[in-house]
Amino acid sequence: QVQLVESGGGLVQPGGSLRLSCAGSGSIFSTNTVGWHRQAPGKERELVATISSGGSTNYADSVKGRFVISRDNTKNTVNLQMSSLKPEDTAVYYCKLTEVTWSLHRDYWGQGTQVTVSS
Repeated sequence: QVQLVESGGGLVQPGGSLRLSCAGSGSIFSTNTVGWHRQAPGKERELVATISSGGSTNYADSVKGRFVISRDNTKNTVNLQMSSLKPEDTAVYYCKLTEVTWSLHRDYWGQGTQVTVSS
């Protein structure tokens, strides 16, 4: 019902910036919370940032002040602007949409995009 596609990953030097995008298909994209998660080799997947349908945002402590999440419901996209990147930010970044109703809680995941921070 919902398909998510991430883009914008790549190789960047420490201190640099990257902008990730999540493009969604489906009628529920604009009315539900979307989040970015990441997973580094040998580590658990962790939450990076979320944005609600109304634009309310939350960030992991490790990225506060460096990352900004935003959404454009007209284009059905959610973006993650990453600045002051560190080697420890290296991971596969995943987009997730959470559909919640009084009778349903379902997560939809994208395939991920690789971000590598290295000199």
